[in-house]
Amino acid sequence: MTFSEEWKQFSTARIGLHRFGGSISTKEVLKFRLDHARARDAVLLSPNFSKLLEQLGVLGKPKKLPTLFMESKVHSKEEYLLRPDLGRRLSLESIANLQTFAGECDLVLIGVDGLSAKAIDENLIPFLKILIDAISKTGLRLGPLVLSKWGRVAIGDEIGEVLNSKISIVIIGERPGLSSADSLGVYITYSPQVGKTDECRNCISNVRPGGFGFEAAVAKTMYLIEESIRRKLSGVELKDEMPPEFLLKSKENPNLSA
Repeated sequence: MTFSEEWKQFSTARIGLHRFGGSISTKEVLKFRLDHARARDAVLLSPNFSKLLEQLGVLGKPKKLPTLFMESKVHSKEEYLLRPDLGRRLSLESIANLQTFAGECDLVLIGVDGLSAKAIDENLIPFLKILIDAISKTGLRLGPLVLSKWGRVAIGDEIGEVLNSKISIVIIGERPGLSSADSLGVYITYSPQVGKTDECRNCISNVRPGGFGFEAAVAKTMYLIEESIRRKLSGVELKDEMPPEFLLKSKENPNLSA
């Protein structure tokens, strides 16, 4: 086994590409173009929000969780890409709708399209199924399930603040790479409030089949939630010191608060 072949076992990155003379092989060039097209589609297309809302409604049925659709202040995909600041705030209509559900909860789960429609369409619901099952086996109070259009990570701060949630968990489509256009990012923020910045969050990245798998990502998420609530903080002050046995334990018993 060559050096490049050995590394290819652990990564889908472009390692040791075949060459003919000084040029990359036609096969690799065509694969690059295909992956580039997939990455552009992931950014420029929109998720199937109606289907996602229907699926979220099914997830919320056991505890009769409301399912809400929110929009940011963005009015078009072009504006979304050019004005990140508008994607961090809710529209006035969405704020008014959200306020009718204001109360108090421990967690609010927020799905956001972000920069990958493919990630949200394919991976949001499978990930949430496992995460909600893990949360249901704890004493944590779960707020409404929220789906947001044209949002950035920080839109979860306003949603969490209006709902008076201890923690907001934003599951967002990550900026696609040329080897993965379907990655989710999970952002955990304690005491979410408008104006909080990225050092106040913990991030779990590359959540997808073939990346950081759903089971492992849920275990990591639950660990960070527990530590965040216990220590009343998140972000750079909350170090990820999750022991390996915690991850192994989670595969056997999803009740991570035991």
